[in-house]
Amino acid sequence: MQKENKMGTMPIGPLLMNMSIPMMISMLVQALYNIVDSAFVGMISSQALAAVSLAFVYQNLCIALGIGTGVGVNALVARHLGEKDRQKASKVANTGIKLALITSVLFCVITLLSVGPYFSSLSGKNNDLSPETIAAGREYIMICCGIPFGVFAQTMLEKLLQATGRTKLSMISQMTGAIFNCIMDPLWIFGIGPFPRMGVAGAALATIGGQFLGAFIALFFNIRYNKEIEIHWRKYPMDRQTVAAIYSISLPTIIMQAVGSVMYYGYSKIVVRFTEDAVTVFGSYFKLQSFVFMPIFGLNNGMIPIVGYNYGAKRPDRIRRVVHIATFIAIGIMAVGTGIFMAFPRQLLGIFSVNEGILAIGIPALRIISVHFCIAGFCIVSNSFFQAMGHGMLSLFVSVGRQIVILLPAAYLLSVAGGLSVVWWAFPIAELASATMCILFRRRVDRLEIAPLEK
Repeated sequence: MQKENKMGTMPIGPLLMNMSIPMMISMLVQALYNIVDSAFVGMISSQALAAVSLAFVYQNLCIALGIGTGVGVNALVARHLGEKDRQKASKVANTGIKLALITSVLFCVITLLSVGPYFSSLSGKNNDLSPETIAAGREYIMICCGIPFGVFAQTMLEKLLQATGRTKLSMISQMTGAIFNCIMDPLWIFGIGPFPRMGVAGAALATIGGQFLGAFIALFFNIRYNKEIEIHWRKYPMDRQTVAAIYSISLPTIIMQAVGSVMYYGYSKIVVRFTEDAVTVFGSYFKLQSFVFMPIFGLNNGMIPIVGYNYGAKRPDRIRRVVHIATFIAIGIMAVGTGIFMAFPRQLLGIFSVNEGILAIGIPALRIISVHFCIAGFCIVSNSFFQAMGHGMLSLFVSVGRQIVILLPAAYLLSVAGGLSVVWWAFPIAELASATMCILFRRRVDRLEIAPLEK
């Protein structure tokens, strides 16, 4: 008789830590290499830093498609394993790998066709972006996002490891790719030793090199150690029913993540009217806040399969407890992040070798935006809970409401009424609205989905 997975037997507190800590560590390393990447780019010029900041729109879309699809695969694999159906879990896993490859080709084509119009629309009639920024941005995006095969494969294969509780192996694959990036960044950017001086292109090559390395390691781990699912290209062909089941969970997540790119583009359009330095501040903030937010995403990666497994096993008390503990931890991490942003904004921005003009804008901006961190921690865990329960549309509703319906209009109105100095208050305003929605939706899901399991 097959031994039950630890997600159904281990005490919730230790289980969440066992599942999440490796992912939190790997996410911190991911955030660190994002910061290191921009720190080295900032040494080239402020225009190069602004260019990499504007590439976030494409990078976030890539993540939206990769992680979004992976979330659906993760949740379904964990649920089928909770139901003791290994065949269905393996079919979902193999379909997910094929979808990742297909999506990477589509994203490559989209990137190549759209990068030119993207920078033209941002620069506008007033040429708000310098020619140096546009040239560097195009170069970075064409390499980093025009060759997306590594990141799509790595993301999906790591989600399969997470779905079966092997988060330590997922951590190793992520950390290996991130460390490779950190090592190769200065060598390829500045031409150290035998390596040519490549500037921004070197940063992009280091990024995709780390992604491919992480993907190969994750593939090896799945084949060698992930025995609860079977990876076999021909044995588990794609079918419409499995694809539909994955995207019924994934599609809202993909759209929700992609909304972040729409928000970033719109917000950049608002602040670039004042100065290009404001775009640099905005991009630098996103790099810095990832060091606070990434551990929460790692926590969620540990929580989602636990919720999915115990929902399939009809254990409501374990579902509630893991969500409550995750919420408490997330708010605590965010409180520490708020303290750091409030106390050390100059030092944080100084990582990117920015000038005094950027510091004058960025110091008050970081302090204002960080006000919403603790509320964001609650909302992030809530959205992951909705996804794990198969209610991706609730997460989508919250995300669209916060970033599109509230944040962008608030930012525009504040920019008109008070200028650049107050536009950053749009973030706390939007997060309060998001928290209100999350509270209402959490109560609804508990009443309709979890409470009936007790009968």
